[in-house]
Amino acid sequence: MGAGKSRVLHRSLRETPPRAVGGDGVWLIAEDGRRILDASGGAALSCLGHQHPRVLEAMSRQASKLAYAHTSFFTSEPAEALAEKLVGHEPGGLAYAYLVSGGSEAVEAGIKLARQYFIEIGQPQRQRFIARRQSYHGNTLGALAAGGNAWRREPYAPLLSAAFSHVTPAFAYHEMRAGESEADFVARLAAQLEAEFQRLGPDNVAAFIAEPVVGATAGCVPAPEGYFRAVRDICDRHGALLILDEVMCGMGRTGTRHAWEQEGIAPDIQAIAKGLGGGYQPIGAMLAGASIVDSIRDGSGAFQHGHTYMAHPIACAAALEVQRVIDDEQLLDRVKDLGRQLERRLTERFGNHRHVGDIRGRGLFQAIELVADRATRVPFDPSLKLNQRIKAIAFEGGLGCYPAGGCVDGRSGDHVLLAPPYIATSDDIDMIVDRLGRAVDAALQSVGH
Repeated sequence: MGAGKSRVLHRSLRETPPRAVGGDGVWLIAEDGRRILDASGGAALSCLGHQHPRVLEAMSRQASKLAYAHTSFFTSEPAEALAEKLVGHEPGGLAYAYLVSGGSEAVEAGIKLARQYFIEIGQPQRQRFIARRQSYHGNTLGALAAGGNAWRREPYAPLLSAAFSHVTPAFAYHEMRAGESEADFVARLAAQLEAEFQRLGPDNVAAFIAEPVVGATAGCVPAPEGYFRAVRDICDRHGALLILDEVMCGMGRTGTRHAWEQEGIAPDIQAIAKGLGGGYQPIGAMLAGASIVDSIRDGSGAFQHGHTYMAHPIACAAALEVQRVIDDEQLLDRVKDLGRQLERRLTERFGNHRHVGDIRGRGLFQAIELVADRATRVPFDPSLKLNQRIKAIAFEGGLGCYPAGGCVDGRSGDHVLLAPPYIATSDDIDMIVDRLGRAVDAALQSVGH
């Protein structure tokens, strides 16, 4: 096509992004030779960095044997092996894996499975789902309806199902009241969730859906101590399911394979994706408890859902190798160690920064939130587009990070999310924080702060 206009429908229709031509560990290489440090793994995706030789070899090996077979006719060796790897040991009671092509599909499958389960066990009136504001569950219409990202939802609001309602997020920095202890805050959120069950009619609720550590919409927000135990109790008391969306925070990102392991509870249904395949192929999975699947097996006999590319052999082979590398190289321990270093360095660099109000996260999943005034926590005017300025300036300085806006209420609030690859070195972490510091200060200066 030469230098003509791009026929790709890019994210921005006003500018074509630079072309990536190569990857090398934590680095991405642009056409003009610039090397960009991938400090956000794309969108918390590239857990093993780029061009990992073992994963490329596994994909090549599988491609030479079987690239594709439709799941209405066949299963495949990589699909069976990946499912065994994920749930063969039944973590938290999760016993089956439904392998799809991404996070939104995994969430959609979880919502549908929850609905079908209640039809099969004779509770068809359970058709309401409760989620949280300032959450994100994906961009397909069902997942978008579940999510609480006001900006993403707005144009499509008339198309979104009224089956979903939203409660206050477990977001201490913005939602905790003055003088309120963490325990009081958790009790208030639990009471609000209980009230929402009562408003809808407890027997009408199919599930509560939440991210254990909220991803891009709010910026790496872990729940306060005891919150998920309280949520689990409420769901159990009313016979509803707990669906946990670990698309972004799962598969080792927070230092344990599943983020829920750090909460002392387990879900009935879980969505995973990004760190599952590390970006090497499009893949996601919905994990489900044995009793749910058994009920359907004993009832109609089939989950009434499906996709052409589910359990794709090359995608499954890639994901399986990604998970094996994480085990063989003991990368979960590394995530914990590097996560502590990242938190420490962010605190040193931004802890006294007059425009950084909060530093939060878990493992290699950390964010800073920018505020116009630390004392009042007032955000910057969204028209300044501060998060976009930081992204552009950081990129010019050789850093790929994940800034976003709207973390306060969907409109205002700027944060920067960091999710470096698990293979990063201590030096990489230092470089990330240094480059981010320079970008934040330059961006603030550009808006007169």
